[in-house]
Amino acid sequence: MATQPRDYYDVLGVSKSASGEELKKAYRNLAKKYHPDINKAANAADKFKEIQEAYDSLSDEGKRKQYDRYGHAGMNGGGAGGFPEGFGGGGGGASPFGDIFDIFFNQQQGSSRGGSSSVIRGDDLREDMELTLEEAAVGVEKTIRFPRMETCDTCQGSGAKPGTTAENCTQCQGAGQVRFSQNTLLGTFTSTQTCPKCRGAGKTVASPCGSCSGSGRMRKTRERSVKIPAGADTAMRLRLIGEGDAGERGGPSGDLYIVLYVRDHDVFERRGNDLYCEVQVSFAKAALGDTIKIPIINGTDDLKIPEGTQGGQVFTLRGKGIPDVNGRGKGDQHVVVKVQVPTKLTSEQRTLLKQFAATMGEQVHEGEGKGILGKLFGH
Repeated sequence: MATQPRDYYDVLGVSKSASGEELKKAYRNLAKKYHPDINKAANAADKFKEIQEAYDSLSDEGKRKQYDRYGHAGMNGGGAGGFPEGFGGGGGGASPFGDIFDIFFNQQQGSSRGGSSSVIRGDDLREDMELTLEEAAVGVEKTIRFPRMETCDTCQGSGAKPGTTAENCTQCQGAGQVRFSQNTLLGTFTSTQTCPKCRGAGKTVASPCGSCSGSGRMRKTRERSVKIPAGADTAMRLRLIGEGDAGERGGPSGDLYIVLYVRDHDVFERRGNDLYCEVQVSFAKAALGDTIKIPIINGTDDLKIPEGTQGGQVFTLRGKGIPDVNGRGKGDQHVVVKVQVPTKLTSEQRTLLKQFAATMGEQVHEGEGKGILGKLFGH
C-alpha cells in the first residue's frame, strides 16, 4: 500500500493560518537544515524534496485553497489516493471536477482534440542553484549545465530511420484515437481513447531511427547563462520558458525552473531584506565613545559609538541591507554591540580599575569568590 504523504503544514511546522511570510521563514530554516549540500544524512535529499513540495503548494494561493479543501487529493498528481492526472487540482483555485468529462471519455490531457494525432508538451525541469549572500545582494550571472531531452538531429523528431517515413497507424487510420460504443441502461454511449497501437501518435515506424531508437528525442547536456537579480533569496524560482524537455510529436518544450538557495553567512544574518551582525567593542571605547570600522555586505563602513554605549545596544544603518528584488529600495543593517570585558589584566591596569571603581563609590573585593583554599592561604 502506498504511503500517505504527510500534511504539508506539518512538514513545514506551521499552523493552517500561517501567513505567507511565516511559510517562507519556516521553509528557509528547514531548507538550510536539510539541503543535501549541507546535510549528509541518508534521508536529507528526501526531506528536502518533501519540504520543497510543501512550500511550492502552500506558497501558491490557488494551490493552497485547493489543498485546504481537498487535501493531497486536490493537488495535481496528488500522491497516494490523489485524483488522476488531468483531474484538475492545479493552481488558481480550479475545481478538481473541471475535467470530469475528459476523464469520462478517456481523453488525454494535452492531446489535440479533433485533430489527426496528439502532441505532448515536454516536461518541465528543475535545477537548484546555490548563491553566496554577496552574490544575492548585488545580483550575478551564472552558467548552468543541465541534461534535457531534445529533438533528435538525425530524424528531426519523426522517429524513423533516414530514408524511411512513418506510416499511418492501421488501427486508428492516423487519427491517434479510437472510438468505441458501450450499451448501458441509459442508452448507447460513444467514447474515445488513445490508440493503443500508436499511443496517440497516429503513425507507426517500421524502421526506427538508430540515434534515438524511434523515440524522436535524445538526451543532451546544455549550458545556459542565468541572470540572478539583486535581492534574490532562498526559495525564489526563476522560470526559463522553453528550456525544458522537448515535446513529443512536435509538441512544445517544457520550461526550466531555477530554484535558488542562499548559503548562510559567517558575519551576517539575513531577515527579509535586513541584515544583522554583531561587533565587539572594548570596554574603554564603549565608555568613552569612538568611531569604529564595521563590516557591511560589500565592504566596511564607519559607525560612531556614543559615550556610554551598553552591551546589546543596536545601531541601525539605513539602506545598508539587501536590495528589494522588485526594486522597492533597500533594507537596513542592524549592528548589535557586544562589549568586551578583558580577561587578563596587568597589575597597573588592575590598580587603575580599582581607582576608577573608587571614584564611582564602589569597593572591589578581589579575594571574594576564590573559594575556601584561597581564603585560607590568602590568595
